[in-house]
Amino acid sequence: MKNRIGIKEMGWKSFGGNKVEKFKANAKSPKMKIWIIRGITMVLLWTCLVQLTALSDTWGPRVLKGWPSSSSQDSHSLDVKYLPTAPARVLPPKRVYKNNGYLMVSCNGGLNQMRSAICDMVAIARFLNVTLVVPELDKTSFWADPSEFEDIFDVNHFITSLRDEVRIIKQLPPRLKRRLDLGMVHTMPPVSWSDISYYRNQILPLIQKYKVVHLNRTDARLANNGQPLGLQKLRCRVNFNALRFTPQIEHLGRRVVQLLRQNGPFLVLHLRYEMDMLAFSGCSQGCNPNEVEELTKMRYAYRWWKEKIINSELKRKDGLCPLTPEETALTLRALDIDRDIQIYVAAGEIYGGQRRMDALAGAFPKLVRKETLLGADDLQFIQNHSSQMAALDYLVSLESDIFIPTYYGNMAKVVEGHRRYLGYKKTILLNRKLLVELIDKYTSGLLNWDEFSFSVKDAHGARMGSPKKRVVILDKPKEEDYFYSNPEECLQQQPSQTELVSILR
Repeated sequence: MKNRIGIKEMGWKSFGGNKVEKFKANAKSPKMKIWIIRGITMVLLWTCLVQLTALSDTWGPRVLKGWPSSSSQDSHSLDVKYLPTAPARVLPPKRVYKNNGYLMVSCNGGLNQMRSAICDMVAIARFLNVTLVVPELDKTSFWADPSEFEDIFDVNHFITSLRDEVRIIKQLPPRLKRRLDLGMVHTMPPVSWSDISYYRNQILPLIQKYKVVHLNRTDARLANNGQPLGLQKLRCRVNFNALRFTPQIEHLGRRVVQLLRQNGPFLVLHLRYEMDMLAFSGCSQGCNPNEVEELTKMRYAYRWWKEKIINSELKRKDGLCPLTPEETALTLRALDIDRDIQIYVAAGEIYGGQRRMDALAGAFPKLVRKETLLGADDLQFIQNHSSQMAALDYLVSLESDIFIPTYYGNMAKVVEGHRRYLGYKKTILLNRKLLVELIDKYTSGLLNWDEFSFSVKDAHGARMGSPKKRVVILDKPKEEDYFYSNPEECLQQQPSQTELVSILR
C-alpha cells in the first residue's frame, strides 16, 4: 500500500514539475511577456472601472439612477423602459468584530414611522457590535398590512450594502431560533428618545446575558441630537442608500413619474384627510353629525389611542388638525399655485369622498392619483397593502417639483428630510395654526382676497425646505425638530446669503 501511494505521489510531482518547467520556458519568450502584460493591464483597468462605479452608486445624488430629473427638460421625453439601470457595484468588505449577541426588533406604526425606526436600530446594532435580524414590520396597526420586510424593501441590498458596518441576517441561527419558539427570549420596549449610552449601559448587558434581546417597540427610541457624528451619518446611510424599495415598487414609481413628466411639472399634495387620521386626532371640521359619531366610535375602538375626549374646534385653532380639502384649496390658491399644474394626491381614501374633494378639484382640475394614472392590473400586487401603496407615494413625492403636506406626520417629516438630502428641493411646510386663523378671517369677511393671499405668502416665504439649523429643545424631544426631517449632519452645506453675495462679486 505504501509503495502504491509513493508511486502516485511521484507521478503527480513529475507531472507538475514538467508543467512548471514548460511554463517557465514559455514565459521567457517575448510573445508570452506581451500577453502577460496585456492581461495584467486589463485586470487593473477593470478594477478601476468597478471601483468608480461603486463610488458613483454610493454617492450619486439621485434616488434611483436613471430616474427622470425634475430639472432636466430632456428627461420628460424618456421612455421608462429605456432608462439606464445602475451597474452592479462591488460589495463593501465585511466588518470584522467580536459579536456580542443578537438584536431582534419589531417595528410599529406606518411605513415611514417604521422606516426611521429601522435606521435607528441599524445604528444601535452597529455601535453595540451585535448582529441584527432583519426587522419585523407592524401587521396589527389600523392598516393591518400583512407585508413582510422583503415585500417592501430590497432585503438583499439592505444586508449587503451595510456589511462593512453591521452583520444583518434574515433569521436567527437554528439553536437560538428554538429558544425563540419556546418563548425564551428577553423582550422589552426601549425608553423613548434615549441616546446611545442608554443602549450601551442598559441594553448591551442584557444582550450579553440572554444572547438575544427583542425590542418590541422601535419608534422614536433614539434621540435626535447629541449623538456621535458616526452614528448620525450611519442613520442617513441606511435611510438614503440601504433602504431601497423592491424592484416592482421602484418600477411603478418610475412609470408614475414618467407619466406625470410627459405633461410638465407636477406638485405632490400629501392630503392627510383619511378616516384613521381624523379619528385619531379628533378633528371633524366640515363633517356632518353622522360622520362625527363614526369617527368618535372608531377612536374609542382602538384602546392604544389614548386621547378619547377631544374638542375638535380647539384642536384646529391650535394647528393640530390636518387641513381639510376645502382649506387646502384656499391655501394653494393664496400661494399662487398655477391652476393648471398637475397635482398628484398622495393619500389613501379621502374621508367624505367626492363631496369633500369638490372644492379642491374645482380650483385645480388636474388632480391625479396613482389609481387614475395606473391600471388595476398595474396596482394589483400592492392593492390592499397600505405600506406598499405608501412606498409608491413616497417615491413620487421625492421626484416632484413641489411637495406640500397638509399635516406634519411621519411621511411629511421623512420626505422633507429626504428632499433636503437631494438638494433642498422645494417643500412647502404649512403653518396650520396661522392658516386656519387667516382662513376664518377671510371666510367671515374680515380680510379681502388680496389681504388674505399676501398674508399666506408672507408667512411661508421662509418655509420652503431651505437650509436651516435643526431646532434643539432640551428635555422636550417631542417638540424639537425630528432628526429625519432635517439630518443636517449629512447634508451638503449651502452658502449663506452673505457668501452668495461675495461669490457674485
